[in-house]
Amino acid sequence: MTIASMTPMPRQFYAERVDPARNMARFYALKVSADLFGAMWLERRWGRIGSRGQIKVELVDDGGDSSKRIEAIARQKTRRGYQPK
Repeated sequence: MTIASMTPMPRQFYAERVDPARNMARFYALKVSADLFGAMWLERRWGRIGSRGQIKVELVDDGGDSSKRIEAIARQKTRRGYQPK
């Protein structure tokens, strides 16, 4: 078994919310990845489209927990008007 096959593929979600009448152009991005020690991290990034935005990183327990967390946040953002890209 090679190292490449042992490394989990990062899971991602990206959505935008654009409303020209309100001068709103926002993005929200989620990404799950593993560090060198096997810990899973959820990176949340949000802000105005074209900017770096803000970032929050949190440790998640395992692959199943991270998938559920991404799905829950994605549902919340789509309810608020973000469109997945």
